[in-house]
Amino acid sequence: MAGKRVLVLASNYGIWAEELQAPWDALRKAGHLPTLATRLGKKPLPIVVSMDPEFVDPMQNAKVNTPEVVQRTKQLLDGPEWASPIKLADAKMSDYDAVVIVGGPGASLDLVGNANVHALVLDAVKAGKLVGALCYGVGALAFTRDPDRDSKSVIYERTVVAHPHEWDFTFDMNYPLYGATADNPGTDITTTGFMFPLQRMVEDAVGPKGRVISDATANREKPCTAVDHPFVTGLSVESSIAFGAALVNALAK
Repeated sequence: MAGKRVLVLASNYGIWAEELQAPWDALRKAGHLPTLATRLGKKPLPIVVSMDPEFVDPMQNAKVNTPEVVQRTKQLLDGPEWASPIKLADAKMSDYDAVVIVGGPGASLDLVGNANVHALVLDAVKAGKLVGALCYGVGALAFTRDPDRDSKSVIYERTVVAHPHEWDFTFDMNYPLYGATADNPGTDITTTGFMFPLQRMVEDAVGPKGRVISDATANREKPCTAVDHPFVTGLSVESSIAFGAALVNALAK
């Protein structure tokens, strides 16, 4: 099987490290050809806490970053693979076989409501190409509307995974980046929790005949993904490896 050309969309305002690292490495290991794109054409940097192996998620009361993931992400940040993303506005779906939107708190700021992202997703859906989304990246699918289906979401009546509302932060949060520079500083915005309640938004988008899986008991031993062609979706950081495997399996068909 020839390697597929996969456009990977990531935030300039804070990825969750493993949510890019795991699917990226899975695609590369399978022989596919991922191309990274960000809104600003700058390296996607992780939220600081996603690079801390001692960080305990306050909603899950568990450590969510393994030392191995942190070390591997440092290699990718220091190497050439993530160094020179293309700009989202310059990407054309005709150049790729699939598109994948990765998560992290920053995805809510520059990917989910981004018209360029919506155009890429709609083009992929119309062409029958695979569309993957992880964690808060799934929000971009909810906002991508199909004018040929009365402007309903492209995931209307589909089965998808969404980050559980029980896991949504409720405190004021900001977006400090690991490896930030003067040229790539991220943002100093503060929000109360995430920008929107993803599970509720996706439930509205799929409609009464669709299904949203938001398993708040998911963990590394019990990850949560869904495949409903052309969509592959994953829950959150604990499901990043399973999400990468699901992408590879779907691309093999």
